[in-house]
Amino acid sequence: GLITSQHFHSSAARLKKRDRPEPPPRELDLVRYDMKHLWEGPKPALCLGFAGLIPFVSPPLIMAATETFYPELAYAQLAYAAAIISFLGGSRWGFALPDSSPAEPDWINLANSVVPPLLAWAAMLLSNSLVPAAMMAIVGLGVSLHYDLSLLPTYPSWFKALRTVLTVTAFFSLLGTILMNGSFPEKSTFSER
Repeated sequence: GLITSQHFHSSAARLKKRDRPEPPPRELDLVRYDMKHLWEGPKPALCLGFAGLIPFVSPPLIMAATETFYPELAYAQLAYAAAIISFLGGSRWGFALPDSSPAEPDWINLANSVVPPLLAWAAMLLSNSLVPAAMMAIVGLGVSLHYDLSLLPTYPSWFKALRTVLTVTAFFSLLGTILMNGSFPEKSTFSER
């Protein structure tokens, strides 16, 4: 019989480092890149977005200035957070519906669109107790931002930057209200005194 032998080529070229495929960008890398494009957004979106922070920022600023915790202001901030979280979920649903959208109106995209409003609803159900309710709102904002940055990376860079700035500001505003809850004496804004 004929015996064949197989030879393997092992030259120095095989010992060279191979180019590794680039890992997919992480959420924070996306944000870092996108921040450069924040001011490229349409003026109405930027103005309305930043004006939308007023109901988030005002309650803790008023409480800090007066060194008084106002439960009605905290509730108003929480209700506004729930409305914004629901709006963000609806925006995602709307993004997935047009035929030209890069996002399919599939179970994943549409179900993910429903999660933020459910978290907002849960926050309002907990509204008799500020800390768990505000924490639920913070989770809702965070989940919504995560979806927008990682699951729908086709959003424009300016929008991802704007969403990040607005969410971080809303997060710290809610956190500020939580911290003032235990730090300052409570006074009802509607009580007679």
